[in-house]
Amino acid sequence: MLGPTGRNFAAGMSGGVAYIYDPGDLFDRRLNRQMVDLDALDDEDRAFLAEVIGRHRALTGSQLAGRILDAMPAALERFKKVMPIDYRRVLEATRLAVARGESVDDAVMAAAHG
Repeated sequence: MLGPTGRNFAAGMSGGVAYIYDPGDLFDRRLNRQMVDLDALDDEDRAFLAEVIGRHRALTGSQLAGRILDAMPAALERFKKVMPIDYRRVLEATRLAVARGESVDDAVMAAAHG
């Protein structure tokens, strides 16, 4: 998301990941932390954002996207990664099940029940 967010962002967010551009460092005040965490970006996130923002600029001509791309990599430090707590638990259970050769479905069900 390159634009501003409303108050109570992520209330009810149970899956997926949101990347929020926050140049004024104000997003934390609008985030509902009951179901999500804020994570630091890793290299995979940075590559994903560069690709998606580049595609957005190409498709829409967005000037903001262009300014962000021109200011990379420093501009990426202005993004916040919002990750639902339950979704993280399911992703981790899936990763572990695959690594152990166990049933992914069983691992996901166990993780979903806490």
